[in-house]
Amino acid sequence: MSSKDTKETNVLAQASILMVAGIVTRIIGVLYRSPVTSIIGDEGNGYYSIAVNIYTMILLISSYSIPMAVSKVVSAKMAVHQYKIAHKVFKCALIYVLVIGGIASLITFFGASVLIPSNQPKAIPVLRILAPTIFFSGFLGVFRGYFQAHRTMIPTSLSQIVEQVANAVISIGAAVFFIHAFAGGDADKIPVFGAMGSAAGIGAGVITGLLFMLFIYSCKKEIQKDDTGVDSSYKDIFRIIFMMVTPVILSTFVYNISTVVDQTLFMDIMGFKRMASETAASLYGVFSGKYWVLINVPIALANSMSTAMIPAISGSYELKDYKKCRGHVRQAIHFTMLISIPAAIGMGALAYPIMEVLFPQKATIDLAVSILRTGCISIIFYALSTVSNGVLQGIGKVNIPLRNAAVSLVLHVVLLTPLLYFTNLNLYALVFATMFYAFLMCLLNNLSVRKYLGYHQEMKRTFMIPLLSSVIMGILCYVFYQGIYLILSGIFGSFIHLRILVFICLMISVGFAVIVYFVLVLKLKGITEAELRNFPKGNMLVRMAKKSKLL
Repeated sequence: MSSKDTKETNVLAQASILMVAGIVTRIIGVLYRSPVTSIIGDEGNGYYSIAVNIYTMILLISSYSIPMAVSKVVSAKMAVHQYKIAHKVFKCALIYVLVIGGIASLITFFGASVLIPSNQPKAIPVLRILAPTIFFSGFLGVFRGYFQAHRTMIPTSLSQIVEQVANAVISIGAAVFFIHAFAGGDADKIPVFGAMGSAAGIGAGVITGLLFMLFIYSCKKEIQKDDTGVDSSYKDIFRIIFMMVTPVILSTFVYNISTVVDQTLFMDIMGFKRMASETAASLYGVFSGKYWVLINVPIALANSMSTAMIPAISGSYELKDYKKCRGHVRQAIHFTMLISIPAAIGMGALAYPIMEVLFPQKATIDLAVSILRTGCISIIFYALSTVSNGVLQGIGKVNIPLRNAAVSLVLHVVLLTPLLYFTNLNLYALVFATMFYAFLMCLLNNLSVRKYLGYHQEMKRTFMIPLLSSVIMGILCYVFYQGIYLILSGIFGSFIHLRILVFICLMISVGFAVIVYFVLVLKLKGITEAELRNFPKGNMLVRMAKKSKLL
């Protein structure tokens, strides 16, 4: 295998590592939200989600883009063997987040009453619990970006899993503790204190992840020998970081602020329509605590791919190897679509059993199932726009995603506002508007990638074959689930709990769906043997495919 092939394989291999970690962390996230929702209810979920959306917005402004910026700048310097400057960038980034993260945490804590919507005051203490987490998140981001620049995703992947495990354990435990210690048996206080305890888990997870990264860094902190003789002052490096971080912050902020805009519009308009604040919080809890949590699981794959490919794209672009750069883009998009398209269709087909197993609250399960089926297609648009965002940032066009996100956000609000005011769609209005927003971002970003990189998307293997395979898989999977449930409920229904029975049928159906999709994609030549080897356990998959005469 040539050096070029080895490097390209390594990019996908590292992306695969990060994708597996992303899947594991999101699955843990979904699983722990299920018992938390049972403890704090949809109303508590609503307060938690309102606070987390504000927290996320401030995190975006203060330090969320730091891993990408550190990864891009350090990898660009390492590509030309300027290792001394690369390590200086790392140290400057730590100082940057110390100052900015500290200020952002203080603003969040003392300004919580201003930041939270006026008709949802019960979310204020939840946001204050989250405030210190912003400070620690910046440092964690710097370490992750530094290791990503070295084209190893293992430290980042392991730290994400460690962080999420700690988050899950503490969220459940703290929610129970806060309710018993502070609610005093008052049913009206349970949602608030439960949400506060759940929010404490996020901070515990971040601190645990940071301690893990500090340990890894202490074990491997040598700097490669720098023979270039090139150096930069700390002043110049701070200017580089500032010039890189600022547009990315604005772009990421605008790209993600749609959740805060949606939340504010929804609460204000529902209040105008005289809906009780507790009812509005419960409804929003279904949207953000169930629907949004679930569709974010496959979107994590796109985030992983975007993170993993930025150093490779940045390095090849810095060396003016545009052909290799376009090759990385093609691989990234193809890889992402092969997974996100069937994930979207499969989630729509199995919406009921997924909700029944994870979020079985009878009062809202029908609504949750319906909006998941309606909005599952958003997964594809968000995944593609996330990857294209990473491409544009990797080639230094950091202002372009900002412009595209701003245009999409304005049109999103133009659609959402009348849907909420003049119709009774409520949560469906949010679903339709977010689908529209993701589609616009996807379209505008891909036009920009074509313009600035001369990239033309291959359609058949990237979109058409995965979509056709996924639709067939979805139909067969839905029929298969209904059949297996009918059979097993007839045999075991009298002595197995409904939720356990649904879980068993769901797991069997997911396995069936994976096999069907795998066979169809290979038969339709949607993936080559070389590409399949780059998947997690790729060599094993190739052996299985050859034994089954699919390759």
